[in-house]
Amino acid sequence: MMAELITLEEVEPHVYLLKLNRPEAANALSDALLDELAAKIKEIKQRPDIRVVLLTGEGNKAFCAGADLKERAGMSEQEVIQAVSKIGDTIRMIEQIPVPTIALLNGVAFGGGLELALACDLRMMSTSTKVGLTETSLAIIPGAGGTQRLSRLIGLGQAKAMIYSGKPVEAARAHTIGLVEFVYEPQFLFEEAKDYAACIARNGPIAVKQAKKAINEGYDTGLERGLEIERSCYEITIPTSDRREGLQAFKEKRKPDYKGE
Repeated sequence: MMAELITLEEVEPHVYLLKLNRPEAANALSDALLDELAAKIKEIKQRPDIRVVLLTGEGNKAFCAGADLKERAGMSEQEVIQAVSKIGDTIRMIEQIPVPTIALLNGVAFGGGLELALACDLRMMSTSTKVGLTETSLAIIPGAGGTQRLSRLIGLGQAKAMIYSGKPVEAARAHTIGLVEFVYEPQFLFEEAKDYAACIARNGPIAVKQAKKAINEGYDTGLERGLEIERSCYEITIPTSDRREGLQAFKEKRKPDYKGE
């Protein structure tokens, strides 16, 4: 029986850990791993019990080293184009998960590995590691969304500095430029991530999904259109029993028990 290349397990109530499980290959994005990752993402989308997804890599050396370059060495030019498209499509699937996603950068994230993290809502990074879009050092460019998502996240100048040089950045620098939202010592990363995710998971699940939708869909539009999107997302929360539970719990000075209904 082959070991699973992607695992999915509950680590706190309604918080699930999605893990790349190829530590012997620095969790590189092989064709088989991408297939398993796509299947797990489809499962996540169909399960209302999953309210937050933590994404990480097995081991403590690599979150994900990017494309599997050994696999790529034997490919024709056309096959390389198809392989890059497949990575990009799978990363886009991560971005389209309707619940909050948090990348735990427990080890190096280079190239496609960082592109994977950029598709998540938030990023938490270990102080002992580095991240970078290193493609120009291989005479290519980030091809799975890196040129687009990085510039939207940290601004044009900082994104160009990282992509043109291909140089990885350390945790403190990544935090300063807004590439990651949280930085922790390696021994605390997972516990801090679980605590933070559990905090999100205790909130109204429909509300959290609608907040994500409003932010993401409104970001690249004008303010007027963004406000319309926000209003329509807000209106979805009004008829929910969770909203009534939230008001009742506030009145009774107790913690609400949200069902996602």
